[in-house]
Amino acid sequence: MTTLRTIIRATRAPFLAGPITSVLVGAAAALPIVGLHGWYLCLTVIGIAAVNVGLNMCNDYYDHVFRSDDVNETPTPFSGGSRVIQDGILPARAVLSWSVVAFLVGSAIGVYLAMARGPVVLWLGLAGVSIGVFTSAPPLRLNYVGHGLGELATFLGCGPLPVIGSYYVQAQVLTWEALWVSVVMGLLGTALIWINEFADYTADRLVGKQTAVVVLGRRPGAIGYGAVVVACYLCVIAGVLGGLLPLTALLVLLTLPIAYVSIRRAMHDYANVSKIVASSAATIQLYIVNGLLLCTAYALSNWL
Repeated sequence: MTTLRTIIRATRAPFLAGPITSVLVGAAAALPIVGLHGWYLCLTVIGIAAVNVGLNMCNDYYDHVFRSDDVNETPTPFSGGSRVIQDGILPARAVLSWSVVAFLVGSAIGVYLAMARGPVVLWLGLAGVSIGVFTSAPPLRLNYVGHGLGELATFLGCGPLPVIGSYYVQAQVLTWEALWVSVVMGLLGTALIWINEFADYTADRLVGKQTAVVVLGRRPGAIGYGAVVVACYLCVIAGVLGGLLPLTALLVLLTLPIAYVSIRRAMHDYANVSKIVASSAATIQLYIVNGLLLCTAYALSNWL
């Protein structure tokens, strides 16, 4: 049980629900074209999970190397890393080694899917791994460079890359519809990383990590978080009006009360780590629940 707890903590397994949800949305969007290829979907889910385990552990390693997690005195269940290095549970070298193993597993699955379904999968996969690694790793260190590059990497890694990749594995075509719904998921992922930056604000400033909240400041950052969340819903409405999303996609409007409460809390509690955690939890809910509602929307649209 101790080993299992260590694995779950080191890999941040509960947070794999986010990227897996993005994969499910991509597959659901392809339902009207080809139905569902279950075997390929399973492989895609395993592949994206492996890549994100590699990403999580890689980020933990480099956030230890550059001290952002080491100096963080206010870690939360949603930010500050897994803390397995800081708490002496695993040595940093082991975290890096297992990160490489996870990336290799994900890459192997990606190569198989590229051979079976087309080379587009390979290029999307390579882009995803590269963006994930260089978010924290040299020479790019996108989170440290700032200028929105870290948030852009999250947007791509939560939206266009997994959603379009999953869609292509199923349908073997690229469409504007897939791109549009991938933007919705990308915005949700960006909102999640954005809200988690508030708890890490002090530590990130100390080590020169130029996140959006550090660059903008906490109050303007809270406004920016709210804008990203609102943009997600506007994107859904515009997609329905423009014929790029099915009418049933308006199901996501059911989560507006959660979004409202989360934005309101962020605006009031942006400087209070113990309270901003509630907004982090709500944003995770928005990411996963809205993704599942989009899957339901596509299933209903296909059935109707």
